[in-house]
Amino acid sequence: MALGIGGPPLRRKGKPLRATSPLPCAAPCPYLAAMIPLPPALADWFAAQGWTLHPHQRQMLDLAASPACLLIAPTGGGKTLAGFLPTLAELGAAPAPGLHTLYISPLKALTADIRRNLRRPVEGAGLAIRVEDRTGDTTFTQRRRQRADPPHIWLTTPESLALLLSYDDAPRIFAGLRRVIVDEIHALAESKRGDQLMLSLARLATLAPGLRRIGLSATVEDPPALARFLAPDCRILQADPGPDPDISMLETEAAPPWAGGGGRYAIPAILDQVRAHRTTLIFHNTRAQAEIFFHDLWLQNTDNLAIAIHHGSLAREQRDRVEAAMTAGQLRAIVCTGTLDLGIDWGDVDLVIQVGAPKNVKRLVQRIGRANHRYNAPSKALLVPANRFEVVECHAAFDAVRAHTLDGDPRGPGPRDVLCQHILATAAAGPFDAGALYAEVTTAGPYATLTRPDFDACLDFVATGGYALRAYDRWQRLMLRGGQWTLRDPRAAAVIRQNLGTIVDTETLKVRLKGRMGTPLGEIEEAFAASLTPGDTFLIGGQVVRYEGLREMTVEVTRQPGRDPKVAVFSGTKFATSTLLTQRIMGIFAKKTWPELPPHTARWLALQREVSQLPQADRLLVETFPYEGREHLCLYGFAGRNAQQTLGLLLTKRMEDAGLAPLGFVATDYATLIWGLEPVTDVAPLLDAANLRDWLEGWLAGNAVMKRSFRGVATIAGLIERSHQGRRKSGRQATFSSDILYDTLQKYDPTHLLLAITREEAMRGLVDFGRIEEMLARVQGRIDLIALLRVSPLAAPLLLEHGRVPVAGAGQERLLAEAAERLLAAAGLA
Repeated sequence: MALGIGGPPLRRKGKPLRATSPLPCAAPCPYLAAMIPLPPALADWFAAQGWTLHPHQRQMLDLAASPACLLIAPTGGGKTLAGFLPTLAELGAAPAPGLHTLYISPLKALTADIRRNLRRPVEGAGLAIRVEDRTGDTTFTQRRRQRADPPHIWLTTPESLALLLSYDDAPRIFAGLRRVIVDEIHALAESKRGDQLMLSLARLATLAPGLRRIGLSATVEDPPALARFLAPDCRILQADPGPDPDISMLETEAAPPWAGGGGRYAIPAILDQVRAHRTTLIFHNTRAQAEIFFHDLWLQNTDNLAIAIHHGSLAREQRDRVEAAMTAGQLRAIVCTGTLDLGIDWGDVDLVIQVGAPKNVKRLVQRIGRANHRYNAPSKALLVPANRFEVVECHAAFDAVRAHTLDGDPRGPGPRDVLCQHILATAAAGPFDAGALYAEVTTAGPYATLTRPDFDACLDFVATGGYALRAYDRWQRLMLRGGQWTLRDPRAAAVIRQNLGTIVDTETLKVRLKGRMGTPLGEIEEAFAASLTPGDTFLIGGQVVRYEGLREMTVEVTRQPGRDPKVAVFSGTKFATSTLLTQRIMGIFAKKTWPELPPHTARWLALQREVSQLPQADRLLVETFPYEGREHLCLYGFAGRNAQQTLGLLLTKRMEDAGLAPLGFVATDYATLIWGLEPVTDVAPLLDAANLRDWLEGWLAGNAVMKRSFRGVATIAGLIERSHQGRRKSGRQATFSSDILYDTLQKYDPTHLLLAITREEAMRGLVDFGRIEEMLARVQGRIDLIALLRVSPLAAPLLLEHGRVPVAGAGQERLLAEAAERLLAAAGLA
């Protein structure tokens, strides 16, 4: 068993040590015996294993007194133990009661894994150090005991830390805290969970002056930016990156399909790889794709290889069983999603397969690192493109990995809805001074540039609900008393705590086998459940189940093997191809020939160049062509799926206004295809950047996209409760409440703080307008409009894409009128 989440953090002289190999005794190591920072018992225990510290682990001991340090070390390099070494040295030399070190992880499963691995050296060296975890799975009795008597090392998550800080005894609990370790900090920095965590760390620094921070990561595209996110004066320590991964494309007998997002065609070749390796992780980008693939894989698994499935919508009990079987070496493969991106310590994984283009180089590097999860051992990975275009994207991705370039967008300022929640949580802990809290908040990296007027606007919203809502007692939550802000009703603290967190649940329902004590299987989205009638079947957890009915907001099912199932809808992120990958794809297009690509893909690109042209980095390619009685326009923006979808909405509206009678569109990561009744002869007016943003904001104001964004913002900011007095609201109840509030604010208070935040969120996330503006700035009006007589090779796959969006307008009315005329003529009535 490894000592750190990154695999064996120490190495034997001569060769890396496998995580599952026995640990032979050896003579004490002279370096460890002389090491002053390490307590003798721990140094002797390390020496007895025949291990020596890696250079970056020794440097972490040297930097023990540093206020903040960001350690960037490869997966398997023992970075987690490196972060804990200063703590083990300090506690081993002078143990003291109370909390010494707080470890923050983005995953509950990661805290449990760390606890197991950290106890080994602690118990092996006989150190009097208590190590415990505290997550949403911790029982009420344990949580109460831990608050009364905290362990020396506490392992938790951002949400659990925010909850602990909301209690009035937080100053006592954290008074002696010396160090905070943030693991996988890159993953937290990309979401609001990271912003919430940095606000919590600012509060901790107030409660425990002199607190030291350590950030740990394997994949960082901009180390200085991540260091600033962690702390103002943060040192950066970069370990030896180790050997390059062994990464290639999986060779298959069948060529990838022209469209679609699955890897069914590659299953025979994937099963061959599973047979040839000890343990294989098979990653997918979405939960639905993982379910479909696992079902198809199991049907072709004639050797009955032990294969499981793992994703975030499965019941915790099922995920625990899979993780336990994996740890015990009982599985040959796991079909999985992002739930296994981060470093749960499974040392026997010797192959990673990525099905579908990874969309993001950093994510691919993280997933590759799951294989040969140990220092100085190359990870082995195979990429399986889900369609013909993804062949190009996969090559662009592993070229970027070989070049050691990572993608990532610059971080914007800290979101204000998270700040509103933090102010509420601070009030739940006790009265506060506004000026002192503002000064504290601005020490958090994401909020360093927050102005006092913006802070005061958040405080006013939290206190009164804002102009349109201040007449309602429900949102009158804070009051000034003796110069300090305090809760109007102390009982509100319990409700505030129940609603902490920045992960906004989608509208989901639990799925359980029918019966009084039916086994929980997971959850599906409420909208999908509403589409089911008794007798329908769907996939969940790799098995086909039959919908029997809804009982107390739980979907009851029975097992129903052998029937063709529907595909359940699961919550989860749908990735867009990153800007870095887009640039590398354009670089591939610019080549004269493509010997590195499979012959079928190289021929496809050559034919596109012959018939039309290939997209270029500094120009925008737009093709028009007739097909099946409709006029088609294909715009190759390479702006990512969300942005290309938004382009479809914008362009069809402008085409409708121009009398071009659009009928519908479909979008992928690289193009938008629109069809209608009239040909487009000039595309430049449709892409007028000067008016595009204004029109989009006007369109968004009355659109469901804004209401969807508003619900998330209002939930995080505390305007809408997810839970009240222990009862969780259904998705429909929450949506109904948020829609009424949105319409009210739009009508009576259009400048309300939450509406402003919602506009920012929608423009950045759901519609990704920044990528559209980036595309238009890149091409600067250089548009190549090519009129073709038939569909081009590059546009052909889009005709096969799912997810077509119809456009209701003049085009549909013309078609209906023409159909009516034909009917009347056939009846002799024309």
